[in-house]
Amino acid sequence: MISLSRAIDGFETHVADERRFSPRTVLAYRTDLDRFADFWEKEFANESAGKTPLSKVDTLAVRSYLAYLHRAKLSNRSLARHLSTLRSFFRWACREGHIEKSPAKGLPAPRVPRTLPRAMTLPDTERLLDSDDDGLIPERERALFELLYATGLRVSEAAGLDMDDVDFSERLVRVTGKGSRERIVPFGEAAADALRAYLPSRAALRHRANDENEPGDPLFVNARGGRLTSRSMARLLKRRLRAAGLPEEISPHALRHTFATHLLQAGADLRAIQELLGHASLSTTQKYTHLDAARLREVYRNAHPKA
Repeated sequence: MISLSRAIDGFETHVADERRFSPRTVLAYRTDLDRFADFWEKEFANESAGKTPLSKVDTLAVRSYLAYLHRAKLSNRSLARHLSTLRSFFRWACREGHIEKSPAKGLPAPRVPRTLPRAMTLPDTERLLDSDDDGLIPERERALFELLYATGLRVSEAAGLDMDDVDFSERLVRVTGKGSRERIVPFGEAAADALRAYLPSRAALRHRANDENEPGDPLFVNARGGRLTSRSMARLLKRRLRAAGLPEEISPHALRHTFATHLLQAGADLRAIQELLGHASLSTTQKYTHLDAARLREVYRNAHPKA
């Protein structure tokens, strides 16, 4: 009979090695489950810490845990995430034969308000990309943001790019996304020109690098020649937004949303956008159809005889 703590260890190995989730996602799962285990040991368990049989965890314990999180003032979105983690964990435990039935099955998830991704208008996007700032490596900034808008890459994906991931002759980039899934994404002439203009600066910076322990040959590098991080990319965007006179609340992910929205507005097929974004499910991509509501209303008002 497996204990709760050993089951959590097994689930962590499952999501890391078999599902090949990113280290950040694995850590998020582990943190949520450790919090549940701590609650269980304090409130329900009679056994010594870590020895509780998983089979003793019941629906009452899960309900009580969600009520405890609610009293701790967690948002509905966070509550829904914790419940989702528990559901995934107990489903895995059922498949492995550790328990017969999931104690989280059938529990209603908190209502989470639907939030639409924020996308930039085309004029604002052009202002951002054409803006000049006083950055240390302006060619790098222009290449980075041109590529993000041209491809819809996640910032973490752009940070992970190596030189041999980019095919300049065919204007294609090989991307490793969530779950270590690979995809090929095209990019346009503007991004290609910006990347080529950046390469001499990159080469000079790489000579400064002392990264024998860092795998790969990063495309986007910092002032020391090492790999540019997602956090640094966010700081660069904030500075560029200031220079362009745009709201600094716009996140790096907004360029990904903007990429998808502009393709959709131009008539691109939703399935094609799904492939370009690297979404495993079409339902994830379908949220972008809601962004066009204002434009569709305008078309309706202008075209329908009884509008």
